[in-house]
Amino acid sequence: MAEMILTRKTHIEGGNSFSDALAKFPIYFDNLFINLVDAGEKSGALEALLDKIATYKEKTEAIKKKVKKALTYPMAVLVVAFVVAGILLYFVVPQFQALFQGFGADLPGLTQGVLNLSEWLQKNWYILMGVIGGLYATEGYFKKRSQKSIHFLDRLMLRMPIVGDILNKSAVARFARTLSTMFAAGVPLVDALDSVAKAAGNIVYEEAIMTMKDQVSTGLQLQLAMNQAALFPPLATQMIAIGEESGALDAMFAKVADFYEAEVDALVDNLSALMEPIIMAVLGGMVGTLLVAMYLPIFKMGQAI
Repeated sequence: MAEMILTRKTHIEGGNSFSDALAKFPIYFDNLFINLVDAGEKSGALEALLDKIATYKEKTEAIKKKVKKALTYPMAVLVVAFVVAGILLYFVVPQFQALFQGFGADLPGLTQGVLNLSEWLQKNWYILMGVIGGLYATEGYFKKRSQKSIHFLDRLMLRMPIVGDILNKSAVARFARTLSTMFAAGVPLVDALDSVAKAAGNIVYEEAIMTMKDQVSTGLQLQLAMNQAALFPPLATQMIAIGEESGALDAMFAKVADFYEAEVDALVDNLSALMEPIIMAVLGGMVGTLLVAMYLPIFKMGQAI
């Protein structure tokens, strides 16, 4: 990083602009950041623009963390649940199986099913691990290489109950926040939409915004292009229509971003509160079923005695 800063200082001292120097390091600075710095240099308000960029980054990163938390927590707990169940089936259940062999009586159906599952896991655990690893590798390969797969997965995520609502509203909030920042920098709408599409975070929204850019460049109003995209909520399009009529698009985009960022916060909090009892029920159900299956023959034998 220090080497990068010294190199950037050399570029600036050599007569290049600050934005040109940043463009030499695309790993650290994306097109949106560079475009905003360039607009700040041209307008003579670089200091104010850098402050707006910092605020923009803070808000967008906060939304990303919220969405990741909403998606990661339940998945992580479910993975742990399946790992615990696998350990019980592989190590604990066989101990009961040796005990049940001396009973000399038919086992309950639930117990027999768990024992059969345990036997299969002991003999074929490598097949299960191979299938899981293969599915993960295949998903990662197609997500990076296949545009159709990326489109399918992103659209599927947007249609999921609860989670899809969070992803949709976070995409709208990111769209509005980015446009608000770029309008404040004096970037033209068509150029701004190009950068906004790359910062969308979802290929469905990215393609829709690029279509909107083409429509706006031919003279169509932004709110009409948003309506035709059929992705943006009516409230957002109505507020943008008011912003276009009043000539205060940057302020209206900021209000839209604030509103939907608050909506995402509320949805994530509600999802976390909802998922906790569901996850506890799933965990309790899995472990409870295994325990009941193992102790049911012992209870029946005690009643017979």
